[in-house]
Amino acid sequence: MTSSIASSAISMTLPHFTDADSFHAFRSASPQWLGIALDIARSHGLPIGAPHVFATGTNLVVGLGETLILKIFPPLLAAQFASERGALAQLAGHLDLPIPEIVAEGMRDGWPYLIITRLSGTLGAEVWPQLPEDQKERVLRQIGETIAAVQRTPLGPLASIEPRWDDFLRRQMQGCRARHTRLGLAPKFLAGLDDLLRDAEELIPMDATPVILIGEYIPENFLLACDDGQWSLNGLFDFGDVLAGWRDYDLLGPSAFMAAGRPGRMKSLLEGFGYAKPDFALKRRLMALMLLHRASDLNSHICIEGWQEKADDLVELQELIWPD
Repeated sequence: MTSSIASSAISMTLPHFTDADSFHAFRSASPQWLGIALDIARSHGLPIGAPHVFATGTNLVVGLGETLILKIFPPLLAAQFASERGALAQLAGHLDLPIPEIVAEGMRDGWPYLIITRLSGTLGAEVWPQLPEDQKERVLRQIGETIAAVQRTPLGPLASIEPRWDDFLRRQMQGCRARHTRLGLAPKFLAGLDDLLRDAEELIPMDATPVILIGEYIPENFLLACDDGQWSLNGLFDFGDVLAGWRDYDLLGPSAFMAAGRPGRMKSLLEGFGYAKPDFALKRRLMALMLLHRASDLNSHICIEGWQEKADDLVELQELIWPD
């Protein structure tokens, strides 16, 4: 079956899409493109037996056996290809934590692709909810340490990655109210948004020395491994949203999705990163950055049960998310 799919790809081409919805529909129908993916793998002399299509994610992603991953990027997401390729190349050899290595790259019908090594471990999203509290704190400390290690890596060519931090931040500020109004943020939080954005212009450095920002340190993007009953961070992947900018931006994912307003978890994350107890200015800056994040949607992303009722405004909300 696999060989017939691959051979049929000779006459197939990847289509051109002008909108995300059309591409998502195409991605969901893997029989339309799997043959092409296998043909790409075969062109590099790689095994194509037992391919595994990853249903989640942004691009076309296929596991080639146990050791390799093929990622194909549509032209409308070419910036993600540039981000992933540049980040993997720049971070190679700089981290103790495993990240994918680039094995091959190329272009098919205007779609760039990467073939990268497949990491070992269990997806964080599968394990995180069941971890005991002390192990959650342990993993969050390791995540804080990993963020700091990534940010110590020289920017290299990533210094010129688009968008530039100041342009990105100003664009996010301009669209912030409209975005959160559309996403249904409660009026009591929207009421304080203008004040917070004014503070943000002072609290968030626009022209400080930038660092590598991954943008999404979340359980779906890292792997864990268990040794003698202790779970630890074992791999980091998905570098399609890399920016160069202010360091605190990368604390948002673990703050929203993992710390859940627990003082012990937040303390571990911040100490791993290199911060002491958070003061009001840091909380205010993180609250602003959370609302300005490119994927920001507080109603979906804050994992604190009943947070909408526990806070009456953005100041109380920042105290809830980043407790002392």
